[in-house]
Amino acid sequence: MKCFYYFKFTLKGRGQRSAPELKEQEKSQFSGSERVTKSSCSSTSSPRGIPKLYEEKGHNLRVFSLSELKRATSDFNRLLKIGEGGFGSVFKGSIKPVGGNGENVLVAIKRLNKDALQGHKQWLTEVQFLGVVEHPNLVKLIGYCALDGERGIQRLLVYEYMPNRSLEAHLFNKAYDPVPWKTRLEIALGAAQGLSYLHEELEVQVIYRDFKCSNVLLDENFKPKLSDFGLAREGPVAGDTHVSTAVMGTRGYAAPDYIETGHLTSKSDVWSFGVVLYEILTGRRSLARNRPKTEQKLLEWVKNYPPDSKKFDAIMDPRLEGQYSINAARKIAKLADHCLRKSAKDRPAMSQVVERLKQIIQDSIEEQEQEKEQHEHETNEINIVEVAENESVEPPLEEAKSSGSTELWRKRMEHLAKLGEHVESVSRKRFMIQQRANVSS
Repeated sequence: MKCFYYFKFTLKGRGQRSAPELKEQEKSQFSGSERVTKSSCSSTSSPRGIPKLYEEKGHNLRVFSLSELKRATSDFNRLLKIGEGGFGSVFKGSIKPVGGNGENVLVAIKRLNKDALQGHKQWLTEVQFLGVVEHPNLVKLIGYCALDGERGIQRLLVYEYMPNRSLEAHLFNKAYDPVPWKTRLEIALGAAQGLSYLHEELEVQVIYRDFKCSNVLLDENFKPKLSDFGLAREGPVAGDTHVSTAVMGTRGYAAPDYIETGHLTSKSDVWSFGVVLYEILTGRRSLARNRPKTEQKLLEWVKNYPPDSKKFDAIMDPRLEGQYSINAARKIAKLADHCLRKSAKDRPAMSQVVERLKQIIQDSIEEQEQEKEQHEHETNEINIVEVAENESVEPPLEEAKSSGSTELWRKRMEHLAKLGEHVESVSRKRFMIQQRANVSS
């Protein structure tokens, strides 16, 4: 794995650089000098490689002094540290805009370990590649600092600040709220568009080589942007099938054909994308030592739950709490399986992945609209039935009470009338008896 070479700048003495420059032997590393030819199906590419393109576009990067970046981070205060890796540490900082006018701008500042030779190579690679590429789904490199001094080398990179950290944090860290289903689909699509741009939309093909959840950063709106181009390489030129290189990347994400042969192609990135799709579905890491042995390797575990099987939903992230489209989830799993095909040539191009994801998202939206319309239709039918039932039943309680009282009053009046007739009859009889008595006397 220790396969990096130490690259020096073309120097005119020690001190601050105005821009990184490459020697001829260094340019060959970016151009993919170790190649295998004899192919009829390789990517076509312009003779101009990354170094040449960087000469044209690299002037857009700002060159910072070390003192500027110290002020930006309160002398690299630990409280401002937002990330750490083998390359060094990342700090949140605040810099003045170009010209010094206006409000300060939040940035992320990556500081490489002073003695990390591999980190130096990755730093140089990032400057070269991010100085050339430009896409909404790729993190923006604002500038850099390169300083050689008696106390060692200083290598720093200044990026746009991504407030929502990484996809890895939101998927696997329970301290964060679960990522909603719709947002997961949009993140997958944005990441795919970033890879498609690198593979197919530049003069020279760029192979990312380290696609994983931790390298998918999220802005304030959860829009994804690929970061960390330290392992990126130029793809094969016309006539070549691949770039031969020492195997680099992250365990659990690297394509098996690349691991076995060292033959690097854009389809290596496609495999890595398939792994991340399953991480998005399941909320599980590609490798998880804290799980039962049969569940530690994600790709082995999901094989037990094929997309078309009745038990497929058992793999879905429980933090979604059922709030997802099972049909869309099955389609995502099938797309992931397509990306994970054993033979690299059988995997789709990232542009095809992008189109498929767009279709899945559109189908999911239409499915939700149909479900909404069906729900509204059923609700209306229930209301109609209730109205009909209400019209056919007995009068309301007040009416029942009223009609009952009327009936009772009528019966009482009839009873009183009968009593009156009886009293009148008795009185009449008494009157006649008295009359008869008077006559007799």
